[in-house]
Amino acid sequence: MSEIRYFNRHTGREETEQVYGEGFLKFTYGNPLGALPLHAMVKRGGFSRWYGRRMDSPATKAKVAPFIAQYGLDAAEFADAPDSYATFNEFFYRKLKPEARPIADTAVVFPADGRHLGFQKANEISGVFVKGQRWDLEKLLGDASLAAKYANGSLVLSRLCPVDYHRFHFPAAGTPGPVKTFEGPLFSVSPLALRRRLAYLWENKRTLTKLETPDLGTVLLLEIGATCVGTIHQTFTPGQPVAKGAEKGYFAFGGSSTITIFEPGAVKLAADLVECSAKQVELYAKVGTAMAERAS
Repeated sequence: MSEIRYFNRHTGREETEQVYGEGFLKFTYGNPLGALPLHAMVKRGGFSRWYGRRMDSPATKAKVAPFIAQYGLDAAEFADAPDSYATFNEFFYRKLKPEARPIADTAVVFPADGRHLGFQKANEISGVFVKGQRWDLEKLLGDASLAAKYANGSLVLSRLCPVDYHRFHFPAAGTPGPVKTFEGPLFSVSPLALRRRLAYLWENKRTLTKLETPDLGTVLLLEIGATCVGTIHQTFTPGQPVAKGAEKGYFAFGGSSTITIFEPGAVKLAADLVECSAKQVELYAKVGTAMAERAS
């Protein structure tokens, strides 16, 4: 399994991802012998709940400082001191200082720190992570009529790694509706897994929220669970208006993804996002930075 490369908007360079648990991922998704533990244990909710409980143990506090050092995290961005977290999970879904993630003056901003792929038309997405793979919007949304409405709309996949800030935010101002939950397994959403089967994104446990906006129509916001992310925590109040960049929720331990889908003709995605995605290269960008403008 080859390394994961992406383009970093903030450094202007192509970089190699530091994969947390790389050996485990390569065995379960790249080695034929890994199929047995993958389907018998790893994809199941019980495994992720067990691992989550481990990360909630006070003993895991000792993991925080080595993790910060190994992955070069900037503790000056944290809302709280690194030694204030009682468990690794508390550190993992930490808050940041507001000034650490300023909100861009664009119509739509990225909802999370992560590696992003953006496509101007959802029904034309193909070859994602590996040749021949196509999106199944109907299965992702669990609604044929909704999929038909958004088939020609823009779609952005934002992938969060374990080393990333793990709170997700609203990409635009508006009024969010209730959360719909789709139960499912918890496969990894790392490219090491998605190269094998893109369908993990619409088979996994996921949530869907409709955001009614004043000038972008209804924006669909999805959060995708993954191995060791058994619970997706929502922190907003349905029916209460939100500002662009306001917190929507957080993932507990593990890598995960969000998906943002727009009505046809509503937005024009950022040029560097479109350019990188056309080459099947993810764009790394931080939450609150420019993702799209209103279509003219």
